[in-house]
Amino acid sequence: MNNTRGEMPFLDHLEELRWRVFKAVGALVAATILGFVLVQRFRVIDLLVEPARPYLPEGRLAYFSPVTPFFFILKLALLAGVIMAFPIVLYQIWAFLSPALDKREKRLIVPALYMGMVLFAGGAMLGYEVALPVSMRFFTGIQTDFLYAVLGADEYLSFAIRLLMGFGIIFELPVVILILSVLGLVTPRFLRTKRRHAIVLSTVAASLLSPGDVITVTVLMMVPLIFLYEFSILLSVLVTRGRNKEDNQIHPDPTPPEGSVEAE
Repeated sequence: MNNTRGEMPFLDHLEELRWRVFKAVGALVAATILGFVLVQRFRVIDLLVEPARPYLPEGRLAYFSPVTPFFFILKLALLAGVIMAFPIVLYQIWAFLSPALDKREKRLIVPALYMGMVLFAGGAMLGYEVALPVSMRFFTGIQTDFLYAVLGADEYLSFAIRLLMGFGIIFELPVVILILSVLGLVTPRFLRTKRRHAIVLSTVAASLLSPGDVITVTVLMMVPLIFLYEFSILLSVLVTRGRNKEDNQIHPDPTPPEGSVEAE
C-alpha cells in the first residue's frame, strides 16, 4: 500500500525539505539579481532618500568609503530580492507543511498568508509616509545650535530599512494570531484576558523595533499594535465560531429535544 504525502517516511521528508530549501534559496538568489537591475532602472534609491531630502544640504547622502555606493545598491537589491522571492519561499513552506493540515485549516491559512503580505505592505507604507519623516525631523532637530547633520548613506539606509521593516513586522500580528487560532493554540477568551499584557508587550516591541529612542515613533508603532490586537481577537472569534459550527455538524448534540420519545 502506497504512503500518502502526509505519511512519508522520515528520510523522504528530509529529502523533500532539502529540495524545498534549495528552491527557496534559488528563488532568493534570482530575485536578488533581478532586484539589482530594478533598483538601478527605477531609481529606488531616490524614493528611499526622498523623506530625508529636506535635511540634506545638497539633496544627496554622503559616503566615507569608496565601496559604499556599490554596497548601498547591493543592500537594496538584496532587500528587493527578499520581497520578490517571499511568495515563492512562502509557497515552498506551505507545500511542505500542507499535507499535515486538514481541509479546514488549509481553507483558513491560505487567505491568512495573502493577508499577511497585504498587511506587511501597509505597515511599511505607514512607516515610509509617516514614521520616517517624523523620525528625520526629530533627529535632525536636536542640538542644531552646536551640531549639523551629515547623513551617511550606510547609516541612513540601515535606519530607514529597520524602521520600515519594523512597521511591516508589527502589522503581521493578526496573521500570527489567526494561524494560532486555526491550530487551536489560542482562544478569544485567552486573548481577552491577556489584553493588558499585550499592551505592555506592544510598548516593549515598539521600543525595540523603532530605530532610536524616539517617543513619537514608539507611539506610532504602539497605537497600531493595540488596534491590530483587537482586530486579532475578532478574527479569533470568527475562527472559533466556525470551528464550533463544523464540530456541531459533524458531531451533533446527542441530547434528544425536550418532549421527544427519547426524552421520555
